[in-house]
Amino acid sequence: MIARAARFVLPGVLAAALLGCSSDKPPPAVDSNAPPTKYQDEIVDTLKKLFEKNDTGSVTGAMVSEPALEPIGSEQHYTACVRYIAHSTSNNLTASVERIAYFYGGHLNQLIEAAPGQCRNAAYKPFPELDKVCIGKGCR
Repeated sequence: MIARAARFVLPGVLAAALLGCSSDKPPPAVDSNAPPTKYQDEIVDTLKKLFEKNDTGSVTGAMVSEPALEPIGSEQHYTACVRYIAHSTSNNLTASVERIAYFYGGHLNQLIEAAPGQCRNAAYKPFPELDKVCIGKGCR
């Protein structure tokens, strides 16, 4: 008798549980222009991953600008510029690199090479946290 009752009740309980999981509530709104607070940490973490993929072992002369609201298309978003000299791990080559960071909701969304002149108005300051990054052998 109990097994028979369970056969009818169990599907109803499972259906109710599944309905509880899927709600019509929209996801919480994100302030796309929340100011980034840990932008330097996020930039360093992202560049470490990039350095591991390419031949960069260390950097010197790292500089960063404070995030500022900039027009991006028809909207405004926080951006910051990063400049450093990348040192190769395998062949003693160095390259001057300038990147622009785009933020969304207070967090780093994209970090790409800056187009010529894109960071011309950046007020750079020393970025010692990036200078300390060392990937693999051949660090300076």
